[in-house]
Amino acid sequence: MPGLVSLKTPPNATPLQIHVSNGDREIQNHDEGSEISNPRVRSPMPKRPPSPSSSRIKPSPDRSSGKKKTPEKPKIDESSLDNPDLGPFLLKLARDTIANGESPTKALDFAVRASKSFERCAEEGEPSLELAMSLHVVSAIYCSLGRFEEAIPELERAISVPDVARGLDHALAAFSGYMQLGDTHSMLGQLDKSIACYDAGLKIQMEALGESDPRVAETCRYLAEAHVQGMQFDEAEKLCKKTLEIHREHSAPASLEEAADRRLMALICEAKGDYESALEHLVLASMIMIANSQDNEVAAIDVSIGDIYQSLSRFDEAVFSYQKALTVFKSTKGDNHPLVASVFVRLADLNYKTGKLRESKSYCESALRIYTKPVPGTAAEEIASGLTEISAVYEALNEPDEALKLLQKAMKSLEDTPGQRSTIAGIEAQMGVMYYMVGRYAESRYSFESAVERLRASGERKSAFFGVMLNQMGLACVQLYKIDEAAELFEEARGILEKECGLYHPDTLGVYSNLAATYDAMGRVDDAIEILEYILKVREEKLGTANPDVDDEKKRLADLLKEAGRNRNKKAKSLENLLGSSTQRIKKEVTRRWSGLGFKT
Repeated sequence: MPGLVSLKTPPNATPLQIHVSNGDREIQNHDEGSEISNPRVRSPMPKRPPSPSSSRIKPSPDRSSGKKKTPEKPKIDESSLDNPDLGPFLLKLARDTIANGESPTKALDFAVRASKSFERCAEEGEPSLELAMSLHVVSAIYCSLGRFEEAIPELERAISVPDVARGLDHALAAFSGYMQLGDTHSMLGQLDKSIACYDAGLKIQMEALGESDPRVAETCRYLAEAHVQGMQFDEAEKLCKKTLEIHREHSAPASLEEAADRRLMALICEAKGDYESALEHLVLASMIMIANSQDNEVAAIDVSIGDIYQSLSRFDEAVFSYQKALTVFKSTKGDNHPLVASVFVRLADLNYKTGKLRESKSYCESALRIYTKPVPGTAAEEIASGLTEISAVYEALNEPDEALKLLQKAMKSLEDTPGQRSTIAGIEAQMGVMYYMVGRYAESRYSFESAVERLRASGERKSAFFGVMLNQMGLACVQLYKIDEAAELFEEARGILEKECGLYHPDTLGVYSNLAATYDAMGRVDDAIEILEYILKVREEKLGTANPDVDDEKKRLADLLKEAGRNRNKKAKSLENLLGSSTQRIKKEVTRRWSGLGFKT
């Protein structure tokens, strides 16, 4: 969730930088990736060689601007904006102000006035690429100031200016605008809108350059990474396969581009539970990096290989991979680098799984020492992610109080900026689960409520993660005897999970069961019986009549039927007729981990 799916070693997020070129007709924000991160690709201009990794990083607002004393800005008469020479002059002043590290507010003033001049001087009926370019600059400066909401209308104006049918220059301007708009929506946590913008930009680029152009491959991978963040793995896999095909056609064998593609494909396969395929892609990527003498990248891939071995319960091989990576990171980065801490966290988790609890706790403490006193330049997002992962280990070690303290530290390390809204919501959701597990239901409800409000504000209200969060909040409400509120939350969760997971998914059926129990508590026995009859029919078909879950549902249904003086209707109604409003049984224990999201349902 933003920032919602990530590698187990989160990439370093660097401050948003504004680069404005003199000659290009596109203005864009560039990130400098870490050794295990990917450069952003927003343009079909001559491509840059990518970093060998496939993780998608989210830029952070620049907080270091506005410190220098700047000379008084030139006084320019507004009436002179009709002068066609004034727009280029003001845009140059904006560029120079940015290049000299001066006040972004001053640069913004120049850029806004430049866009007004270009708009006034544009020929009627003729699209002005200079206007589009100046609007891109304006929006980039707004983003650097953290004013993302103000950047969006400027970019929407910029997108409306070019006429793609007029040739490549117009197509490039439209493409750049859509990609920049997608990045801005991503910073606000509006992932659906972000993906829609990237997709529109990709279509324009493919029409302008052809479907097999290498620059199209970079945009496909960028969009695939966005789909991974949105847990849309099938779409991500299709785009990643296309990227691999294009790079095979245009790049040398065993290229760094291919290695980056394979690392992303491995991440997608791992998320889909296809660990063998993920391992195959990682091994091939590692061989490419070894051939190119990329030691740190080989170590990063070894960490990912260790993760796959751990998922396959091949623990000895996982330890070997982690130790190889740890040796390289210590020698090249130093003993106190966050990458070293990230390996310690993995070893802590592995030792817990193999029953070595003392060693597990020792590795947690080693990682905490690094995250508590991070080396200069460590991103707050990386620290927060590391603390969250350590918290999960302490939770598994049955130390919920320590886990909660770490989650609170992770929250504190992230300022409540629009760019971190989804990340903070995820941490709050974990805190809600922890509070629920220790019986602090009021605090649990408050944490879930805060997380839900953040995600609603960012426009993320359709994901499976959001549906699960509503379900958990409903469980907390039940414990507080807020039955009507719980029913509303379960009903909303049901609608989301039906769409995102399907009618027969275990999570969807679980929410149906919760709603049935809530209806029973509200005295709506007939509604509860109808839902339970449907659930039981599906579970019998999918799991068989001897499954413990089926027995449990049978007992619950029998009790309700006895209370209502009815017999079971073996021919259950269709779901469309049955569920005017339905959803998951109230479970006091919260034990099954919601895949990839770090909290349990």
